[in-house]
Amino acid sequence: MAAEEMTFPQRAASWPARVKNYFEDLQMEMRKVTWPSWKQVRSTTAVVIAFVFLISAYFFVVDNIISRIINKLFDTFTK
Repeated sequence: MAAEEMTFPQRAASWPARVKNYFEDLQMEMRKVTWPSWKQVRSTTAVVIAFVFLISAYFFVVDNIISRIINKLFDTFTK
């Protein structure tokens, strides 16, 4: 019987079994996970942090260039 076809009392009664089944499935899937080593976590974190700083510096430079261009255009057309 599909969940849509069940009445509210039937769904409420089946809730503990569904929750138990969910956690059993979750536990089984978590056993299959291959976790990274601490060295891998540190190195990938360092790469992410470096990339964030690199991208922020890029956007800082581009923003300044575009800002100067727009200010020069405003100065030119307002005179």
